[in-house]
Amino acid sequence: MSEDEIRKRWEENPMLRPRIEKVVVNMSVGKSGEPLERAARVLKDLTGQNPCKRKAKKTIREFGVRRGEPIACLVTLRKHRAIEFLKKVLPVVDNKFSKDCFDKFGNFSFGIKEHIEIPGVKYDPEVGIFGMDVCISFSRPGYRVKNRRKQKAKIGSKHVLTPKETMVFVKDVLRVEIV
Repeated sequence: MSEDEIRKRWEENPMLRPRIEKVVVNMSVGKSGEPLERAARVLKDLTGQNPCKRKAKKTIREFGVRRGEPIACLVTLRKHRAIEFLKKVLPVVDNKFSKDCFDKFGNFSFGIKEHIEIPGVKYDPEVGIFGMDVCISFSRPGYRVKNRRKQKAKIGSKHVLTPKETMVFVKDVLRVEIV
């Protein structure tokens, strides 16, 4: 199916048009204490939301990590905040993605090595430099049927989101080039 055919289907049936379900921004520090607090401050400045801390699942003596110790922080962005954040962050990767970045359901993720690469962010020696992972999940209207608590139902095979459709959506909405 070509890109024009996909756009035509979306015009005929708006329930088929994908949308950004959520954007998850994760900063893994590997230590608790002051480094994690600085990472949380950076994440709050970038996203405008308070990050939640994630704990280690198991003890790794080589890295000095104990089970249950907070070692990472993350933020989940939805709706307009997600799109604003993506427009701010995508220039770091030159608005280009490979087709291989997309999984079989159309979701994709990318990493940023240094948060100071984001336009408008300046280096602060007291804070330091942190990297982050950005994961974008897509869905269609009607996917709630699969996840709701009462009367769950399966999604029909014709309503499942494909990577090709997600690529067309990302090109149109976020002005990203797929290589």
